[in-house]
Amino acid sequence: MVQPAVFASPPKWHLAHTTWFFEEFILRPQRDYKVFDEKFCFLFNSYYNNAGDRIFRADRGNITRPDVSEVYAYRAYVDRQMAKLLKEELTTTVESLIVLGINHEQQHQELLLTDLKHTLANNPTFPMYQQGANLVSDKNGSTGFISVDEGVYEIGHKSDDFCYDNELGAHKVFIHDFDISESLITNGEYIDFIDDGGYNNFNLWHDPGWSWVQAHHVNSPLYWHLIDDEWHYYTLAGLKRVDAEAILSHVGFYEAFAFAEWRGMRLPTEFEWEVAADKFDWGKRWEWTYSAYLPYPNFTKAAGAIGEYNGKFMINQMVLRGASIATAEDHSRKTYRNFFHPQERWQFTGIRLAK
Repeated sequence: MVQPAVFASPPKWHLAHTTWFFEEFILRPQRDYKVFDEKFCFLFNSYYNNAGDRIFRADRGNITRPDVSEVYAYRAYVDRQMAKLLKEELTTTVESLIVLGINHEQQHQELLLTDLKHTLANNPTFPMYQQGANLVSDKNGSTGFISVDEGVYEIGHKSDDFCYDNELGAHKVFIHDFDISESLITNGEYIDFIDDGGYNNFNLWHDPGWSWVQAHHVNSPLYWHLIDDEWHYYTLAGLKRVDAEAILSHVGFYEAFAFAEWRGMRLPTEFEWEVAADKFDWGKRWEWTYSAYLPYPNFTKAAGAIGEYNGKFMINQMVLRGASIATAEDHSRKTYRNFFHPQERWQFTGIRLAK
């Protein structure tokens, strides 16, 4: 139940919240369904104002009761009710909500890992979560740049497969010719940025990014520690020496932009990334783009609480594309639009350059 930061929810809360999603939006509207515990909606609602009152996000670590065993009992109860429901003839609306609930839980599977890493990383003994669970040891498979021709390209989700509403509104964009890297930036490349005074050169940073660096005394990616003049980083397999050849992780947009400036390049826009995605390997890191999180043309929000899923967050955030080493299997596609505030770094985020 530990919560070291507002953005890092406790594992117990993730288990209960994903269960609540199925209960609140799918089971509760069914005739004769008996809610497991009426208090759970208040405790485990995340940000759905239409679903009623909820605790402050920063207070999730204060939920000492129910304990973990009761949360598992809650999950078992909801699983049984869902299994019964799935044997019935379902409406299209219920079917779509079930698929949304599964994808929602896959998102939280990744968040559970990243939040757990942040929690353990704040323990001064750097405890191991699991042997072999480094997750930041992977390397690039290719190098060089790919050229993409100028033209008009169609962006957005177009098939009948599942997608989130923020991917809809397929539309055309004009893109100038550009080159995009086949590889992601490595730890060694980023150490060169650090050694060259990257965190001390205000010319490389957006103004709010420079203010963030100064206010928080940032001088390295998240989880990095300089020990006896050698960089180490916390991984879920414990504290390790930084592998210079491995792909960089845990940097925010501010840092990604400054690094690109230092290299004399830039970050790709989300549209450039999507156009080029079939030409390079992706999926090891969420990749920062130089695109603000905004609605596509003809974007519409669903009525009620489900409409709060994406639309109300379309301000002051930047788009990331791809997936990460912690993303659930099959929970990625090239039209997927992830989004975080520019200073946030606890996800498995990385940098791909364009020019």
